[in-house]
Amino acid sequence: MAPVVRMVGVQRRQGERENHALRPQRLGDVIGQQRVRENLRILVEAAQGRGEAVDHILFYGPPGLGKTSLAHVVANEMNCNIRITAGPSVERAGDLAAILTHMRENDILFIDEVHRLGRAIEEVLYPAMEEYALDIVIGKGPAAKNVRLNLPRFTVIGATTRLSLLASPLRDRFGASFRLDYYDLEAIRHIIARAARMQDIHIEPGGREEIAGRARGTPRVALRLLLRVRDFAQVRAEGVITADVAVDALGLMEVDALGLDDVDRRILSAIINKYDGGPVGLETIAASISEDSSTIMDVYEPYLLQLGFLERTPRGRVATQGAMRHLGVEQSRQGQDLQERLPGV
Repeated sequence: MAPVVRMVGVQRRQGERENHALRPQRLGDVIGQQRVRENLRILVEAAQGRGEAVDHILFYGPPGLGKTSLAHVVANEMNCNIRITAGPSVERAGDLAAILTHMRENDILFIDEVHRLGRAIEEVLYPAMEEYALDIVIGKGPAAKNVRLNLPRFTVIGATTRLSLLASPLRDRFGASFRLDYYDLEAIRHIIARAARMQDIHIEPGGREEIAGRARGTPRVALRLLLRVRDFAQVRAEGVITADVAVDALGLMEVDALGLDDVDRRILSAIINKYDGGPVGLETIAASISEDSSTIMDVYEPYLLQLGFLERTPRGRVATQGAMRHLGVEQSRQGQDLQERLPGV
C-alpha cells in the first residue's frame, strides 16, 4: 500500500483555509514558545538571504503543542510547498523513494512521529538529508547494481513525542532541534481569545479564564474545550460563554479545575485504590484501566508529572500526596492502608 502523503501549497483552497483557520500562518501569529519562534525566524531569514532551503528541523515534546503548526508556518515563511506524511505510513524503502523523487527545490517534507520510521527506511533517508541523493538498487543477485539519483535541495521537518526512540544517526542529521514546552496561562488566554475572534464566538473574560485554567497548558486542548463550550453555550446559554456557562459545560465534560479528565482520574485512582499509592508498573496500570500503555505515557503522564501528581521511580509509578489531596484521599501513614478510598475504577 502506498504511503499516505498530502501536499499543501502556499495558496490553499478556501475550504482548506477554513479547516486550518485556527492555526497560525506566520511566525508573527505564533503565540508562546518565544525561544523557538525567534530561532526559527533566524533560520528562515538566513536561508532566504542565501537563497537556499532551510536546514533540517526536528520538533519534539508532548502532543498538542504545535509541532505540525510550526512546520506549516515554516513552509509559509519560505513560500514553498509542504508534503506531509507520518512515520507509520512509510512502510517500505520504496515508499520513501517515491516521496523523495517528487520533491522540488526548497520543498518541505514533514514527517510526523518520525521515531516510528523503520531502520531500512532511515538508511534511505540518511543520504537524502545529508547529500541530497537517493541510492536505489536495481535488479537482484549478481546482476544487481546501485544507482544514485540526485535530489533537489529540500528540507525535512520531523516531529516526535518520543525523542529517546529516535535513532541517534537520524537525530544528528537534523541541523536544528527544538523542544516545545507547555504554554503558560497567559499564552493560553491569548490563544483562546484569538480563536474566539476568528470563530466569532462571544466569550467573556471569566469564561476565557475558566477554559484557559483547564487547558493543561496545551493549545490543542484549549481549542477543543473552547469549541465544545461554544456548543454548550449555543444550546443552553444563548451563545454567550460566561464563567458560569464555562464551569457548567466543562463539568458536563468531566474536566475538573486543574484540567484533569476522566482518564487522568482513573490512572490516579487505580494507583491509589488498587496499589496503595504505588509503586506500580506502567503495564499494570494500563491493564487495570483498559488503556494503552503508550497512550498513558505519551498523553497523560507528562501533565500529571508536571502537576507533581505522579512520580516515576525505578520500581514503578507512585501517586503523590498532592494527587491524593486533589482527589480527596488521605495518605496512609507508617505503612498502613489508605483511610479513605475512591470509588472503584
